[in-house]
Amino acid sequence: MSRIDYSVWDHIEVSDDEDDTHPNIDTPSLFRWRHQARVDRMEEFQKKGEDMEKSLAESKRKVTEAQKKVKELASLATDDAKADLSKAQADEKKLKKEQRECEKKMEEFRLEEKKMPWNVDTLSKEGFSKSVVNVKPDAAEETEEQKEQKHKTFVEKNEKEIKHFGMMRRWDDSQKYLSDNSHLVCEETANYLVIMCIDLEVEEKHALMEQVAHQTIVMQFILELAKSLKVDPRGCFRQFFAKIKTADQQYQDAFNDELESFKERVRGRAKIRIEKAMKEYEEEERQKRLGPGGLDPAEVYETLPEEMQKCFDSKDIQLLQTVITKMDPTEAKLHMKRCIDSGLWVPNSRTDDGDDKEEDSTYEEAKQDIEENKE
Repeated sequence: MSRIDYSVWDHIEVSDDEDDTHPNIDTPSLFRWRHQARVDRMEEFQKKGEDMEKSLAESKRKVTEAQKKVKELASLATDDAKADLSKAQADEKKLKKEQRECEKKMEEFRLEEKKMPWNVDTLSKEGFSKSVVNVKPDAAEETEEQKEQKHKTFVEKNEKEIKHFGMMRRWDDSQKYLSDNSHLVCEETANYLVIMCIDLEVEEKHALMEQVAHQTIVMQFILELAKSLKVDPRGCFRQFFAKIKTADQQYQDAFNDELESFKERVRGRAKIRIEKAMKEYEEEERQKRLGPGGLDPAEVYETLPEEMQKCFDSKDIQLLQTVITKMDPTEAKLHMKRCIDSGLWVPNSRTDDGDDKEEDSTYEEAKQDIEENKE
C-alpha cells in the first residue's frame, strides 16, 4: 500500500497576517490524512482475505488426504476395510462440500474487493481510470522565499475566489466552480483554507469553520489524487468528484473521518493561538502595572507579610507605621524598598536639592512619609 506524503503540511504557520508570513513555515502538521480508522478497515479486510485463503488451502489438503485414504481402503478386500471405506467415502463427500463452500466464499470476497471504493491510498492502482491526462513533469525544488512569494502573490490575486469556494457545500457546485476557476486547484488554495478555518474558530464562528473545513478536505483529496497519479491537479479534479458523488457508505465514512479529524486539529490549533494571545495580553497588562523600579505591584503584594497586606487593603497609613516599626529594620527596609519599586508606595519626601533619596534611606523615607501623612 502506498503512503501519502504529508510533508507539504509539516510547516504551516498560523499567522495573524497571511500577507507577511507564508503558512508553510514553522508549524506542526495540521493534516493527518491517512487516519487509523480507514487503515484499520483496510487491514481488517486484507486479514479476512488471508484467513479465507488459508482455510481454502487447508480444505484442499484435507480433501486430498481423504481421497488418498479412500483409494487405499478400496484396494483392500477385508470386511473391516469395507466398513472403513464406507466411512472414508462419507468423510470425503463432506470435505468436498466444505471445499466448495470455501471456494464460493473466496469468490465472493474477490468480487467485494473489486467493488471497494477508492481512497487516496488506492486511487493510483492500475485500472482505476482510462482517462488520458498529461503527466506532470518534475519541477525544480522551490526555496522557502520563492514559496512565500508565490503564496503571497496568489492570495492577493485570488483571495475573493478562494473564500467563495470555501463557502460552498454541494458537490456539483464545487465541481462547476473549479471548472470555471481551475487555477484555484493548487496547494496555495488549500493552505489559505487551512488558515481561514483557524481564524474562524478563533472568532468562535464554529459553523462557518466546519463549512470551510469540508472544502479544505475536498481540495486536499484532489491534491493527493494528483500526487498519486503524478499529474497536474487541474487535470484530475473531475475524477475526484465523479467518485465522491457515487461513493458508497464506506467511502463516504472514510471522507467524513478525514473531515472530523481535521476539524479537531483546527480546534486544537485555535485554542493554542487563543492561549498565546491571552498570555501576551496578560504580559502587556503586567508591563503597564510595573512600578518605577520595574516590579509588579500584584506580585510584590503577594510577598508582603499579612500585616502589611492589611495596611494596603485598608489604606491605613498609621497602621502601616505601627507594623514597620515593630518589624526587624532590615526586613522592613527590604519590603518598603520593593513597595516603592512596584509603585505600591509612592514617596513624596525629597532631599534639599530635589533628588530622590538614596536606596539605603528608603526605610527612613517611608517612615517620614507616613509621619507626614498621618494627619
